[in-house]
Amino acid sequence: MKCKIESNLFHEYMLDWYQINKRKLPFRGAKDPYKIWLSEVMLQQTKVSTVIPFYKRWISRYPNISSVANSNLEDLLKIWEGLGYYSRCRNFHKASKVICNEYNGSIPDDWTSFISLPGVGEYTASAVLSIAFGKKYAVLDGNVKRVMFRQLGFKKSSIYNMNRVKNKLKKLIPNFEPGDFNQSLMELGATICSPRNPKCENCPISSSCLGLKSGKPEAYPIKNKKPVVPEYHFISGLLWDGEKFLIRKREKDLMLGGLWEVPNFKINIEDKPRLCLMKKVKKELSLDIRIKKKLGVIKHKYSHFSVVVSVYSCNILNKQIFNNKKQKLILPFEIVLYPFSNVNHKVFSLMGYHN
Repeated sequence: MKCKIESNLFHEYMLDWYQINKRKLPFRGAKDPYKIWLSEVMLQQTKVSTVIPFYKRWISRYPNISSVANSNLEDLLKIWEGLGYYSRCRNFHKASKVICNEYNGSIPDDWTSFISLPGVGEYTASAVLSIAFGKKYAVLDGNVKRVMFRQLGFKKSSIYNMNRVKNKLKKLIPNFEPGDFNQSLMELGATICSPRNPKCENCPISSSCLGLKSGKPEAYPIKNKKPVVPEYHFISGLLWDGEKFLIRKREKDLMLGGLWEVPNFKINIEDKPRLCLMKKVKKELSLDIRIKKKLGVIKHKYSHFSVVVSVYSCNILNKQIFNNKKQKLILPFEIVLYPFSNVNHKVFSLMGYHN
């Protein structure tokens, strides 16, 4: 089955609807490619309401691409702290350096150059080039996919159907205002054509929606069964030397790379946690410790797995010089000076510190 609405009417309906109904967002309406790009990076797999305060803080401190390039990654990660998916921040920092070193500080407006930047994929390139530079590239994110699958009556999220949607979008996107057209589809998916309880009565293109005509628009596309999320067990130690405790910096190529953390170690569920903690601290940190008490257990969910962390308060028995680029002894009030993951902030809450 094919979408029956004419291409010229489709984009006219969408653009007219968008001008009246678009949400007022701090990054919407901006023509600065830096701000548009930053917003698209932050919005990846993250709700708009979550992104807004992070975006505002970032722009107030880093108003342009050169300010990002000239900044320390750790300072950027601190601003990003709590937003998650930290590789986005690391890649944005790398890309800003490339732009300042190779493009004289100007964000490139051609596909080949822009998509070659660290962390930039097909979606980001299409969104930024269309919104910031008026280039005719169609976007396909989760919201647009849902709108188009319902419009075209596609149920299966197959590669074949995805390619059909991409080809349809290429035909629908107008020569003028391609950025607004892309944003109109994203906005429609976010506010009207929602996964559950879509507001079809308020949709500007409902007359051509084959999903609506079937009587079950929510069935388009078919939702994939969520895989069983694995659960991993860790032990973590607040290792005290007097009034200070030890933190270490994660390697950049690891998940949460560049962030600081309280030492933690993966264990098997049948392991004896206290004994494991003492052995692993001795092996990896060359420290002897005395475990004072168990502070508690925290749980945290990531996108593809969850963790259960048993947290212990310990005393360091042998003295070492810790203050270097990879590990430090800090006082509790100094937690605010370093970027930590949400898991670590849950650990800190067990000792009475709340971010």
